[in-house]
Amino acid sequence: QVQLVESGGGLVQAGGSLRLSCAASGRTFSPYIVSWFRQAPGKEREFVASSTWDTGTTTYSDSVKGRFTISRDTAKNTVYLQMNTLEPEDTAVYYCAAQNRPTAAPLTATRRYDSWGQGTQVTVSS
Repeated sequence: QVQLVESGGGLVQAGGSLRLSCAASGRTFSPYIVSWFRQAPGKEREFVASSTWDTGTTTYSDSVKGRFTISRDTAKNTVYLQMNTLEPEDTAVYYCAAQNRPTAAPLTATRRYDSWGQGTQVTVSS
């Protein structure tokens, strides 16, 4: 069983930056994909960014492209999300997720992922 633990959330002013981390522990961690999602109050969980574990190929939602950067450190079993030029609309609980088994579900679908962290709150004040 893989456990994912996020950290790095907090309160920041608009235009500021935060770096989220997601550390994996448990059995051997070698997922196909690692991703970040977010969920604002009253809204559905939405895809933010993903990276293949082996090659580091990345994909971003249009709303964060150019501002956020996902990366992974395979030696540390850790995934990062560098968030720059934050906006109040980025306020949400951020979750990391891992796809550990083959699936045909779309990259942006929550059902693709079988490991989830508990989430970390990011609040951006205007």
